[in-house]
Amino acid sequence: MNTETGHQLLRIGSKAPDFKAETTKGTISLNDYLGTWFVLFSHPADFIPVCTTEFVAFQEVYPEPKEEGVELVGLSVDSIASHLAWIRSIEKTFNIEIEFPLIADLDRKVVMSYGMIMPEEGQTETRRAVFIIADN
Repeated sequence: MNTETGHQLLRIGSKAPDFKAETTKGTISLNDYLGTWFVLFSHPADFIPVCTTEFVAFQEVYPEPKEEGVELVGLSVDSIASHLAWIRSIEKTFNIEIEFPLIADLDRKVVMSYGMIMPEEGQTETRRAVFIIADN
């Protein structure tokens, strides 16, 4: 797989690429999840209605996987400031607290290593993807 170009998503059974990233909850890395399961999911951009409903849906189900020790981590190439403004908007509009971190991948290192950018369609948006990363 050519993860340098971001053309292909990781395949089932692939080793999750290492990362260290800034999030709405502070800095995280893949190592923070060693020995656990987590769901890494991406969205194209903040403030898009479909992305907003996805975030609300993820938050609504979050207590169940969290109870089983599974964490959620969101990701897009938007900034922390954009993420925080969007989260505040979601929380106010839907009367729900977004409890999981949201990665701000401005340098696109995480999205490129996971194959979440579609160069043939542009370099500005992350494609929608969900990765279940098990006991890495």
